[in-house]
Amino acid sequence: MPSTTRRVMIFRSLAGGAAALVSSAVAWVRPAEAAEDAAGPVLAKTKSIPVGGGVVIKSRRVVVTQPTRGTFRAFSATCTHQGCTVATVKNGTINCPCHGSRFRISDGSVARGPAERALSRRKIKVSRGVIRLG
Repeated sequence: MPSTTRRVMIFRSLAGGAAALVSSAVAWVRPAEAAEDAAGPVLAKTKSIPVGGGVVIKSRRVVVTQPTRGTFRAFSATCTHQGCTVATVKNGTINCPCHGSRFRISDGSVARGPAERALSRRKIKVSRGVIRLG
């Protein structure tokens, strides 16, 4: 039976150590990835939402507003009048281009019709300068 050389022993030790290092790194990364997935998709960075205004995120059909510094709200971007997607956030209101309905950025309530119902509220989580659907 041939004896194991010193070179083979060193190689096996290094290979085993590398495998252990990689597996521990994978275990370290997975909880962070799971936490990120559980928090929901990123909507916007907080610095991109103007104080007293907001942003329509058409791809998610969500409007994110910042009525006062550091307070963020999110609403459905679907107008409650006839289902059009709201288009702008200006002068403290979320504005629908179809029939002129306007909704308050603070609570989504109707500021001007023809809509009669408020925009539905969406849950969000704000952490480390990022706004996510919650």
